[in-house]
Amino acid sequence: MRPRDAALVAAGGFAGAVSRHAVAVALPEAFPWGTLAANIAGAFLLGLVVYETAKSGRIPDAARLLLSTGFLSSFTTYSTFASETVALAPRLAALNVVANYALGFLAVLLAREVVGWRS
Repeated sequence: MRPRDAALVAAGGFAGAVSRHAVAVALPEAFPWGTLAANIAGAFLLGLVVYETAKSGRIPDAARLLLSTGFLSSFTTYSTFASETVALAPRLAALNVVANYALGFLAVLLAREVVGWRS
C-alpha cells in the first residue's frame, strides 16, 4: 500500500471511529441504539458509494479509500454489535440481530434506489 493511501484510510478511520462514538453517546444506553444507528447509516452510505461507483465511476479512488475503507469501516462495527448483543437478554438479543441485519440490508437497497433515481 502506498503511504498516501494508508494516510487516507487512517484519516477516514479516525473520523469514522470518532463519529461512531458520538452517535453512541448521543443515544440511550438501555438498548444498543448507537451501534444500530451507525450500522444502518453506514450500510446506506456504503451502498451509495458502491452503487455510484459502479454506475458512473465518478468517485475517485482516493475518495473511496477515505470514505469506504477508512471512514465507513470504522463508523460501522461488527465487534461492538456482537459484544453488545451477547450482553442483552435473549429476546432483545434476537431483536438486535434481526434489526441490524434486516435494516442494514434495507439501507443498502434504498441506497441502490437513490442512485438509480438519478438516472
